[in-house]
Amino acid sequence: MTGQAGPAAPRSGGHRGAGSPFAAPFVALLVALLPALLMLSATGAGAADTRAADAKPVVTLSKQQAGKGGEITVKGSGWRPNALLMMLICGRSTQERGVIGGTNSCANAEGRAVTTDAKGAFRKKMPVAEPPVPCPCVVHVATVTGEQAAADAVFVVAGHPLAALPKETGGGRLAVLATTRLEGDSGILTWFGAPPARQLVLTVGNLGSAPVKDPVFEVGTAHGVFAPQWEEQQWRGTIASGRKAQIRLPVELTAGAHGDYQISLRYGGKVLAEQPWGVGRPWGVTLFWILLCLVVPAAVFRIGMAVVDKVRPRSSRAPGRARRHRPRKGAAGKSTKTPKPRRTPGPAGDPAAAPTDGPAATTAALPWFTPDSAPSENRPTTKGHS
Repeated sequence: MTGQAGPAAPRSGGHRGAGSPFAAPFVALLVALLPALLMLSATGAGAADTRAADAKPVVTLSKQQAGKGGEITVKGSGWRPNALLMMLICGRSTQERGVIGGTNSCANAEGRAVTTDAKGAFRKKMPVAEPPVPCPCVVHVATVTGEQAAADAVFVVAGHPLAALPKETGGGRLAVLATTRLEGDSGILTWFGAPPARQLVLTVGNLGSAPVKDPVFEVGTAHGVFAPQWEEQQWRGTIASGRKAQIRLPVELTAGAHGDYQISLRYGGKVLAEQPWGVGRPWGVTLFWILLCLVVPAAVFRIGMAVVDKVRPRSSRAPGRARRHRPRKGAAGKSTKTPKPRRTPGPAGDPAAAPTDGPAATTAALPWFTPDSAPSENRPTTKGHS
């Protein structure tokens, strides 16, 4: 029995090695559906991005009514991530017409700044203050830098006066149709403090039933958190009903202006557009003051040293300093030089015969000559004679 050959035992991996009849069609189907799956995922991501881009900023309040001195909590969503916002309580404003009069209608001193998180949301407490104009009031939230965005929430300041909104004048109604921009460039003189100048360019459309002829705009410039200073500028032309036109208005700042500015455009008491403007520092003026601080002290020092040298007495000079002798003048007025005394050399090593200066040194007799033995012109020498 043990010697008989039985049926062969099946191998554990024999079935996988042979391959399943459904494996190849499944892989082919997966390969065919892979591009479709990728397209669906990309479409979903694009739709999410589109919804995020189309999402409008929203502002909600913890209280719809509060009195002066109270506190409310402002929440927001749908804003640009990590954006700097300014929150203000403004009067003479509605959600439909916006803030009439710009930030001049807001309580700017009690405003608060807030930065959105990575999802474009924020939560911030702010005190309740009375705006400088009557209500209806809103809590106005707007971006400070970057792309412009704003949102309003209706709010009632308890105890504050209430007045009707000003009526819109005429049948024409202008609205901004495109993003505003500042055109132009600063010259070399602006680097030395000349007033920076630009052109505010925007496209407006007439949404009313009557044409608008020669509209008068108000251009405001604001620096930092201060309220803008408005200046009237008239645009020459007529905008028919349902038509649009490109508006160019000059904007000029004060001399030496630098920093972050906000340019606003207002028409009919309503702010149509706001445009940030970063003005560089006039480094030429700074360089001028640095050079002035170096040149003026050096000039004062040199003038002071010249005055001190002029008024200093002559006796105050150093005693060891040799004085120069002026040459003597003869009878004819010509200068004569004083002859220097001759020095008579003495024998080496003889301290007694050391040469001395003065007239006496020329008449002293030499020790190795006698008056009779000194050579002379009339007395010949005996050297070489018998």
